[in-house]
Amino acid sequence: MLIVIVTVFIRVLTLIESTSLRRNRSAARRSRLPRQLLKCLSNNTVSPTTYCHLNAAVPILRLYFEDGSDLRPNLRLSRQSIMSLIAALRSDSDHGWEKDIEVLVFLYWLAHAASYHVVSLAFDIPKSTVHDIVHRISRAVIFILRRVIAFPTPDDLEEVGAGFVQLAGSPAFRMVAGAIDGCHIRIKSPASEALCYFNRKLFHSVQLQAITDHKGKFVDIFVGYPGSVHDARVLKNSPVYTGRLYPPAGNHILGDGGYPCLSVRPSASSHHTESCTVLLQLQACSCT
Repeated sequence: MLIVIVTVFIRVLTLIESTSLRRNRSAARRSRLPRQLLKCLSNNTVSPTTYCHLNAAVPILRLYFEDGSDLRPNLRLSRQSIMSLIAALRSDSDHGWEKDIEVLVFLYWLAHAASYHVVSLAFDIPKSTVHDIVHRISRAVIFILRRVIAFPTPDDLEEVGAGFVQLAGSPAFRMVAGAIDGCHIRIKSPASEALCYFNRKLFHSVQLQAITDHKGKFVDIFVGYPGSVHDARVLKNSPVYTGRLYPPAGNHILGDGGYPCLSVRPSASSHHTESCTVLLQLQACSCT
């Protein structure tokens, strides 16, 4: 029995040492990345590409480090938006340009709907590194999602209502809390149930339902329904509707002709008596 305990203890110690060694190596690689990047960008010669060596001739990297250059054609976001995303994702464990490079790789992959192989060639880094970056940044974005996309506070609702009044030029919009619409995200034809994803615009898609404030900022999103599903059905199956999440009683959401004009009251099990959600169709003025 004693021998078994000692054996297990030795294995645990070995595992701890091995884990610590891997962490130290990983930390060392991360700390070397900024130095190697700056060295590459200051040198016109192209060194062999490894995990910590980036090709100074990569066009997207040169554009990024040139102040004032337009990144929209390659990344579909403004420089300011990219910097805001990097700041939101950055943590205390990040060093130098590491997070910048990872976000650039991730955005390039999204903007071009490209394979890992294509992104690997574009940044001159291994395909396995692209895979790791895409999954890591995807998890990071999902982690901060509700911190960035959130319903307005009661104090903010007054500003939102005032914003819609200004957009519409009428005080009748004072109690508007948002505008709702859908967007079709193009996908490849699925192997099964392809017809379900074939939309009225004649391509395969999944749907994004979004509610925005007067500035066009997302306050709620719902993604995943097949492209053939009607906007009204997507709404009635979304959490914001089934959970009576938004807008507050007395406020309204604007929608186009694809949405019903309705007032949804709480279920019988609810202790509330007031109307929770009102969707108004205002045909005379489009604010979406």
